[in-house]
Amino acid sequence: MALACGGFSCSKNALTALNMLYILVAFLLIGVAGYSKASSIITSLAIISGIIACGVFLLLLAIVGLIGAIKHHQVLLFFYMVILFLLFLMQFAIACACLAINSDQKKQLAMQGWSRSKGDNLKAKTQSYFNCCGLVKHDDPMPGMDRPPCDQLPCCMDLLEAERPHYCGGKNMSHQELEEACPVCWELLEPKMTSALKATGGVGLFFSFSEVRPRLTMLNYRAIFD
Repeated sequence: MALACGGFSCSKNALTALNMLYILVAFLLIGVAGYSKASSIITSLAIISGIIACGVFLLLLAIVGLIGAIKHHQVLLFFYMVILFLLFLMQFAIACACLAINSDQKKQLAMQGWSRSKGDNLKAKTQSYFNCCGLVKHDDPMPGMDRPPCDQLPCCMDLLEAERPHYCGGKNMSHQELEEACPVCWELLEPKMTSALKATGGVGLFFSFSEVRPRLTMLNYRAIFD
């Protein structure tokens, strides 16, 4: 007689399939969070790093779950169940933090990343990538908020020598349109950060709820003897 869906074979197959799915989900979390972090360039976003860590833990945990499900190993299945629940709580909290962060907090993170940059290499890379000058201001007197020269950026090179504002190496200090010839980097960086946090938080939150279902399957599976 075929076993019902609550039987050993059905529970084993369901648990095996779920853990194989979690391996794919883990790579998805790591990939989305990694891309989001890289696209932010100058910001060291610990909350996105947290999602990457969750993805790594989920990958390792899914492998443990696969072994436990195939071998019906009671000890492995117990620790799998406990750690999966803790991972759900951590991933859920980090994903909510990614989605809840406001504009001022994002700016503070960007300023911290800028000020902690050692040397001008990363700042110059940011300015070159976004074709911008300075982070929040063209010339910011705050400690650590200095910038590399902007005179070789396309937004400055496109101006005539006599029209270049002071931050482009020129002497023109007054014309507002010239002051805005090169935008500050934060104007271009903020949309990148926002999309990165939304993508990472959304993916993390969606898949965190999928980690609840295996606990029910696991409880049923551990109670069944082959």
